[in-house]
Amino acid sequence: MTPEVQAQYEALNCSDPNLDLKVTDDPKKPLVTCSTDRAAKYILGPAELEGQDIADATSGLQPNQAGGTGTEYGVNLTLTGDGGKKFADLSKRLLNLPPPRNQFASVLDGEVIVAPRITVPILDGRSSITGSFNATSSEALAQQLKFGALPMSFRVETQDTVSPTLGADQLSKGLLAGAIGFVLVMLYALVQYRALGLVTVASLIMAAALTYLCITLLGWSQNFRLSMAGVTGLILSIGMTADSFIVYFERVRDEIREGRSIPAAVEAGWQRAKGTVVISDAVNLIAAVVLYLLASSNVRGFAYTLGLTTIIDVIIVFFFTHPMLALLSRTRFFGQGHKLSGFDPGALGAKPARYIGRGRFRDPDAELEALDAERAAARQREGSYTKEGGAVL
Repeated sequence: MTPEVQAQYEALNCSDPNLDLKVTDDPKKPLVTCSTDRAAKYILGPAELEGQDIADATSGLQPNQAGGTGTEYGVNLTLTGDGGKKFADLSKRLLNLPPPRNQFASVLDGEVIVAPRITVPILDGRSSITGSFNATSSEALAQQLKFGALPMSFRVETQDTVSPTLGADQLSKGLLAGAIGFVLVMLYALVQYRALGLVTVASLIMAAALTYLCITLLGWSQNFRLSMAGVTGLILSIGMTADSFIVYFERVRDEIREGRSIPAAVEAGWQRAKGTVVISDAVNLIAAVVLYLLASSNVRGFAYTLGLTTIIDVIIVFFFTHPMLALLSRTRFFGQGHKLSGFDPGALGAKPARYIGRGRFRDPDAELEALDAERAAARQREGSYTKEGGAVL
């Protein structure tokens, strides 16, 4: 201990909140430092064992005197061949020294993480550190000690300098682009479907509210942060969600063109559209999952929001859009096909009622119901043939 080292020790104040000891020290020179909890300070000699001398470090309950498993947690060290020889000489020398010189310190990032004392010579390269450990603290210490045995190196692949305001600026522009896209989709829906476009607007608002709620909950519970790529996924979902509504509305319009009444056309159109919506969203969801598993971290934000909004699209179409349209079809404005409703049979070119003789007129609803019943009966017959004959049809 030179006067310079002694002066450093006396000047060191471990209770100083601004003290930073996480420095790269020279293992060949003495070190004056503190413990990680700042409860003690040390003068350490040059390092006699380094991280590469540790082959493994594990934690767990230690054996008791009877040879069974005790209740005390500890850390088990396994040293390399060369490290075991060094530790054998070190333990025999420290064993005969008075406290606290019979201790050895393990240093990580310039701080002492543990400083046990030697109680017996360690001759076989296997030792254990015991004390006031629990399962968590012993596991943490084992990982810290084992870390020194990992041959790690780093090289710079890319380096970017980002302004503190750049991320917020990009995010605000992305959200502005999403708002513009949202407005354009609503205008298109109102022009193309007239009052029926209000159902699209209401559905998009519900989808946006549910998406905001999910992202907020994920941010609170899972520390999810919305990146620019994630905003891109949200913008894409606007068109994807509107596409589901268009598929549904066009199938309903097809049924009206066939002469079916509007309430019946809404139900028949739903039966024919929901399969298409589910298949389309399933493809998007599979693409999002594959992209999330295979892509880099930046693209993962896009895949995550794309998958989330795809699931929300299915929920909105099934539990909001279809029930709302079914209710509206029973009102006078929509059910009787007002010109501004978007269900005007005349504007859609619906087939007029046709006299078929004997005081009867063509009933499209009855015809389509009979056709549906005939198809269902055919499927049932095919199923029974397959079951009885064993043939695959």
